[in-house]
Amino acid sequence: MGESTPNAATRWELLDAASVAELLSQADVRWWLSGGSAYDQWMGEPLRERDKTTVSMPYAQVGQLVEALPSGITAWVAEDDELTAWTDLPEDATYLSVRLYDADKETWVLQVNMEDGTADRWVYRRDPRLQLPWERAVLDVDGIPTGAPEVQLIRKAFHPKPEDEADKDIVLPLLSDEARTFWEKAILSIHPHSTWSIHVRSPFAPAKASWNRSRRS
Repeated sequence: MGESTPNAATRWELLDAASVAELLSQADVRWWLSGGSAYDQWMGEPLRERDKTTVSMPYAQVGQLVEALPSGITAWVAEDDELTAWTDLPEDATYLSVRLYDADKETWVLQVNMEDGTADRWVYRRDPRLQLPWERAVLDVDGIPTGAPEVQLIRKAFHPKPEDEADKDIVLPLLSDEARTFWEKAILSIHPHSTWSIHVRSPFAPAKASWNRSRRS
């Protein structure tokens, strides 16, 4: 039997999409692969090595998720290098993500990011002006709910890291015209100061925006 509680040195185990679906199969909640995990599922192969598997879900449903976790899997919140069991949090606690811990394996197995939404629409947590029907924000990719790549690119645009840049360089050219147009317009309105918006809004290269290209042959 593994340790009862995780600590700062606890390692991550990378789960594949099927294992994530099995882990969450008893929870009657809306969840989807997000971030790099979504890119990899959408592409059909890993873009690069990942350190963890991530999903997202509406904040309002996290209690239902925790109650439905398999035996030996517990939920924790990390803040300022301090870990608190989700069940020990005060009712008014706020947090951006929850980690799932497998006591038998003594590993973290999943990061669950908190997002917003209504019954029929995904709502961007950082700016509720940005919304999409769930069927546009979350795709079915080989039976696995997967965050649409253009939506993941918006989330990562807020404060992109070098690894986010690497993912973007692969994913962005593969977006459909509709998806790329959505992403470009969202970047300009929601994250206009992101470094990723430069090639979209630059007056020196306006044609880089797909919806602002010349129609002349």
